[in-house]
Amino acid sequence: MPSDPLWTSTQARTLIQRRAPGGLIRMGRVQRGWRQADLGGRLGCSAATVSRLETRSRVADLELLRQAAHTVGMPSHVLTEALGITGTGVLAATRVASDGPCDAEEDPMRRRTLLAAAGAAVPAHLLLGVDDALAGTPEPSGRTAPFDSQLADARALFDGGRHAELAGKLSGLLGDGHLAARSRTELGYARLSASYTLASQLLSKLGRYQQARLTADRGITYAGLSCSALVTAAAARELAIVLRHQDQPAAAQRLMLKAAADVESTGLTTSAQAAAYAQMLCTTSYTAAVAGDRHQALAMIEEAHRAGRRLPQQVPKGRLFPLTGAAVDLYAVGVHWALGDAGAALEAGRNLRPQQFATAERRSRMHTDLARAWWQLGKPEQTATELLAAVRVSPGEVRDRSSIRQIVTDLTARHPRTAGVRELTAVVSGAPGGQASHSPGGV
Repeated sequence: MPSDPLWTSTQARTLIQRRAPGGLIRMGRVQRGWRQADLGGRLGCSAATVSRLETRSRVADLELLRQAAHTVGMPSHVLTEALGITGTGVLAATRVASDGPCDAEEDPMRRRTLLAAAGAAVPAHLLLGVDDALAGTPEPSGRTAPFDSQLADARALFDGGRHAELAGKLSGLLGDGHLAARSRTELGYARLSASYTLASQLLSKLGRYQQARLTADRGITYAGLSCSALVTAAAARELAIVLRHQDQPAAAQRLMLKAAADVESTGLTTSAQAAAYAQMLCTTSYTAAVAGDRHQALAMIEEAHRAGRRLPQQVPKGRLFPLTGAAVDLYAVGVHWALGDAGAALEAGRNLRPQQFATAERRSRMHTDLARAWWQLGKPEQTATELLAAVRVSPGEVRDRSSIRQIVTDLTARHPRTAGVRELTAVVSGAPGGQASHSPGGV
């Protein structure tokens, strides 16, 4: 129970029920005798921005809202209630993450058609189950295992490329995360943020960017309540990735630059902080490359290489950012590819070996990133070789990612007689026998 009776008053309860966090901001501001310009000065924004924050029913900037709530003394649980992200009601965060009117994906029949076209690897009913979980606070799974153990198991499914299995467990995981967050402790919020961040990673992998934006936004909100710089960085990174896929690279760059600065402000006194900083630099570099900002992309990946020299070759178990020097090199492959320099990409990956990566997801990603570079260079044989190697490690990295499926489709259309193309086509189509051969003649 908050000590300030303002937040338990009838007026506050009415605003919470109306899902009006901006109205609560105004109530807290007025109690302190502040003008909108006064609050704006404390937040580093204009009075007009504060006015929009207080009056709009749809909140576009959750981070600014969180800062404003903290500044006017609003308890964190009051903010989460006003956003509709606690309890059992429909989540107002569903509306928060939307930048515009409902699109075709909100129509149930259209949604099912889109899901059916998303690929055979993850059945439509599982993706619909995830959508349903995002439409309200999902029920707990009823599992008795500690939540950290459940989260680690879910992460292992992602790392192993077992996307369909993870999709089937997400609803229960998020429900258990909400149950853990009822403690209203920073650790509980950190666990819930991690759950939504993992959900965002999976949905992005599957090309479900609208839903990934929603889960990433929620991850950001709960990360802010956790007061953990590293948890916040992880959530910010996932939101930036989604923004990049939604053709908002400038917004993604701004978010990543701020995340990198926030992590750097910790002093980087621990290995975990150093790994987080290097990860922020890698993601910032790739985001800049996609945006065509060559200077920043190369500067950031070079800084990431310097930061990566402090990282261990073997990542400690449970590390939030499991980055190694080899992982930085793999990011460099992607950066040069995104800049259109396939030769530099292949040179950056020249010394990479699968055994340098601890998870199937990263090992397979090494092969798909090299395949993209070979394809950019116009080398179908090498492209097919790398994709087959990726399939042998984790078929989902080829089958479930639309950009990689497109390379296979183009290979089939342009170079149907290239060795391995028939196997790759079978993998992405879900046909029987679609697993690449393990014969001695393979890669």
